[in-house]
Amino acid sequence: MFDKIALVGIGLIGSSLARVIRREGLARHVAIATRSETTLARARQLDLGSSYTMDAREAVRDADLVIVSVPVGSSGEVAEEIAPALKKGAILTDVGSTKASVIAQIEPHVPDGVHFIPGHPLAGTEKSGPDAGFAELFENRWCIFTPLPGTDPAALEKLSEFWRRCGSNIDTMDPQHHDMTLAIVSHLPHIIAYNIVGTADDLQSVTKSEVIKYSASGFRDFTRLAASDPTMWRDVCLHNKDAILEMLARFSEDLSSLQRAIRWGDGEKLFDLFTRTRAVRRSIIEAGQDIDAPDFGRQAVEHPKGS
Repeated sequence: MFDKIALVGIGLIGSSLARVIRREGLARHVAIATRSETTLARARQLDLGSSYTMDAREAVRDADLVIVSVPVGSSGEVAEEIAPALKKGAILTDVGSTKASVIAQIEPHVPDGVHFIPGHPLAGTEKSGPDAGFAELFENRWCIFTPLPGTDPAALEKLSEFWRRCGSNIDTMDPQHHDMTLAIVSHLPHIIAYNIVGTADDLQSVTKSEVIKYSASGFRDFTRLAASDPTMWRDVCLHNKDAILEMLARFSEDLSSLQRAIRWGDGEKLFDLFTRTRAVRRSIIEAGQDIDAPDFGRQAVEHPKGS
């Protein structure tokens, strides 16, 4: 599809892209850029690309597609760095979990003639780094675009086809709607998980004994989310602040209602809530966004066929 693709950032998403690009033959040349010498050396050892550099500007030169895969708080800095080297007609996209903030950071630096199409693949695990990636990461997952006014339809379709060949389903959203949606389906669950595990850690005497010993239950699933990359989630909280605070407020209200039901022994209300939320879980399975398997099918994700 492309003569040259530049991957700026080679963590979980970037390294998974490198693997699927090779598997599907989506580019003749894959240039990899990262600021960490150690990470770059590891990417080279894993043979993830065609060329490797710590100079992002060098990596994007002559690239037809540039994918920025860095913590969202670094988006503007990276865009400013690579802007002079972007060729006319190139597609520039990102994989950030927040969109309004990323657009505000990147758009001012995009040169005329470069097609900036913000994107977000809804795929990931709690692992990070070039070793964490695998080519199957995007299969049957959604990739959401938040195209700007005046986006070239041909460029959007080409980028959409790229992600389809990576295995993704495609959708488009307004940036603010995206951020509000992701605040409830992704950001808030991670924040709650971090908070619950942090609370358990504060109870040192419990954490070092019963909580760890008996963690093959709900707590174990919270710890998986809470093991996610701290830099990434710090930036998500700071750059989707308004939407996250709105969702936290709603969650707090619902939690207070649940607290009252437990205090007053309102079994009917508890049963109704648990029945309704159980149906949501079944709907997720029916939509193909998870599987009805032990441990939520994570063994298949962590050890995909051929890995």
